Amino acid sequence: MRLPPAGRLLLQHQQQQTPPLRPLSKLALNNKKTMPPNPQLPALVEVERLSPGCIRILAGNPGKFTLQGTNTYLVGNGARRLLIDTGEGRPSWIAALTRTLRDERATVDAAVLTHWHHDHTGGVPDLLRAWPGVKVYKKHQPEDEAEGGEQQKLLDIADGQTFRVPGASLTAVHTPGHTADHMVLAWEEEGALFTGDNVLGHGTAVFEDLAAYVASLEKMGRLFFGGKGGRAYPGHGAVVQDGPAKIAEYIRHRAQREEQVVQMLRADKADATLVQGVAAAGEGEGTGDDKNTWTVMELVRSIYRDVPESLHMAAAGGVVQVLQKLLREGKVVEVDDGERWKLVGRSVL
Repeated sequence: MRLPPAGRLLLQHQQQQTPPLRPLSKLALNNKKTMPPNPQLPALVEVERLSPGCIRILAGNPGKFTLQGTNTYLVGNGARRLLIDTGEGRPSWIAALTRTLRDERATVDAAVLTHWHHDHTGGVPDLLRAWPGVKVYKKHQPEDEAEGGEQQKLLDIADGQTFRVPGASLTAVHTPGHTADHMVLAWEEEGALFTGDNVLGHGTAVFEDLAAYVASLEKMGRLFFGGKGGRAYPGHGAVVQDGPAKIAEYIRHRAQREEQVVQMLRADKADATLVQGVAAAGEGEGTGDDKNTWTVMELVRSIYRDVPESLHMAAAGGVVQVLQKLLREGKVVEVDDGERWKLVGRSVL
């Protein structure tokens, strides 16, 4: 989801008396836990103070891909706060936000959207109805102007732009991969990083462009102030206590998945131990002319054979991204108009 000159959009820091912090026990009164659809995930409470300057408010939309729900964050410790993301427009979210701001004796100074996906931007109309003067920021993309409408009403974010309220200086950094407009926010005072959907609290993230995504992960690993391990506050899931370590794990994971694709493309499909489930699914049963070529779903069923089949379509997107990266690098070629793939140098026969 998606221009006024970026330079003049910087929020001006104004010195204000900081009201006393509400103790966590007060904030948690009448709070409810959101039970994730996956029982292996920890339950998170709807509103929780994660640090003296950060409160997480769940968007009320738990699901297979949203985990316990989209995380939105109120950041700062004064009468003016920054809001990161807005959920997808569930009534429970705006009610929880209103209640929390009342308890904190604070208001939203500006909202920053990490990317265009509806589960992060869908609450903007509710936010503006409740606080009409709030400025809402999202990095613009060329298609935003073409689409017009609501997207053009959002203020652009410049790469490196800093948003300031008492207790929080957040620097926005363009980190494409999950989406082309994806931004993360580095929090100077805490040495932490709001990672959006590039890094999650559980499992791994999906992405639109693998090469851009890995480059962004490498950039994100350098954004923790002081170069020390700091927290990562993800767009979904629990807080990551060691952000740099988690990002390094993500980078290794992507390299391992790429290597798995290459190894499968090297394999002979006649080896049933490597391609469990492919023949049963009706693929890979052709004659010798396709024994060295693979469809995307054949690769998925082989590489992700221990993953529930309900998640195979999501995994297929990642495999396609790996194949496209390898294609750009000249390591694979498409066969049958992209229906099948093979390593460069391998005969189709």
